[in-house]
Amino acid sequence: MAHHRITVLPGDGTGREVTTEALKLLKTVEENSPISFEITEIPCGGQYYLETGKEWPTGSFEHCRDNSDAILLGAIGWPGAMKPNGDLAGGQVILGLRSGLDLYANVRPIKLYNGIQHKIHGEFKQVWSPGLVDMTIIRENTEGLYQPLLSRSAHLAKGEEYIEISDIEIPGVVGEFAWDPRPISRIGSERVIRFGFELASQRSGCPSDGTSRVSCIDKSNVTRGCQLFRSIYHEIAAEYPDINTDEAYIDAFTMWLIRQPEFYDVVVVPNMFGDIITDLASTLQGGMGMAASANIGDNHMLFEPVHGSTPKRAGKGQVNPIAMLSSVQLMLEWLGHRKEDADALLAAQIVESAIEELISIGSPLTYDLGGSASTSEVSSAVCKLVKKHLSSHYASV
Repeated sequence: MAHHRITVLPGDGTGREVTTEALKLLKTVEENSPISFEITEIPCGGQYYLETGKEWPTGSFEHCRDNSDAILLGAIGWPGAMKPNGDLAGGQVILGLRSGLDLYANVRPIKLYNGIQHKIHGEFKQVWSPGLVDMTIIRENTEGLYQPLLSRSAHLAKGEEYIEISDIEIPGVVGEFAWDPRPISRIGSERVIRFGFELASQRSGCPSDGTSRVSCIDKSNVTRGCQLFRSIYHEIAAEYPDINTDEAYIDAFTMWLIRQPEFYDVVVVPNMFGDIITDLASTLQGGMGMAASANIGDNHMLFEPVHGSTPKRAGKGQVNPIAMLSSVQLMLEWLGHRKEDADALLAAQIVESAIEELISIGSPLTYDLGGSASTSEVSSAVCKLVKKHLSSHYASV
């Protein structure tokens, strides 16, 4: 029997609600398979900060680092929860973990299931064909414009002092100004680009014709950091002759992403650009309520939906839990690969199939997909299907 240590960080707002549904799914998997979970739940985020003056309890970072096979995060962010220095309270949690645990690859699958209706021009309708949207965007996760904040958050998460450099002079710039450095390193670029090529070698290629392809998206016609990123992309691409290459500037890519999503297989992109285009790409799969993500490093991993804490929906039981349930699916898949756990891999496949089956049936679904079901009703329906398929499989073994 495989045993997995899971640290759960519910966070804020609707993050807490979808975390409840994630725990329901994990319980369903545990009760209907040989897998067992040791779950530690740690409060954190803006709401916790307003209540306690801390972003999370002392020792939380160390627990995530030393006693977790995987981390599951709900969402961070709450109105009015700001620290004296102006930072978002709770940001230290997610940013500190990304940097402190060196979670350098942000993995965001973009897949459209049959039955998804997009809300375009005020109406729900089918816009893209399901079989033509199936890509994974790999966003560099520890450098770029976020690096100074990531570095500070990592130090603070560990309880260490962090000294900021505020005395900066830029020739030709006078008066009040703000300046954000954007470091892009060879090491950081090499590992995330190689991650993308390795992933492409394991996938079935792009939806249009099955071609294995890694697309490099940057702004190398203007910025030196992107020039380095692209030159390293060329170096690594030469090591994978069986995988096609493709290059585009970020502004043009935003058009091609929507116009011909079937062309894309794996996309590698620097941090800030990746943050933006993955939200845009979520439109292809039905919106942020469908968008799951994984933060992957060599020794640690964290999984989260990307829709945020959605304060205006919090406490109403309205949000779509599928992004979180799909994040659990990603977690099971990565646990299966890293710990050579065939049962976890099977559970991941069954969870994805259950989500796909529910959407194809068309009910129950939440408001963002044209339905009126509650958060709990959707997750319960998914869990029911997972239980059915897990029970059927193990009964026949």
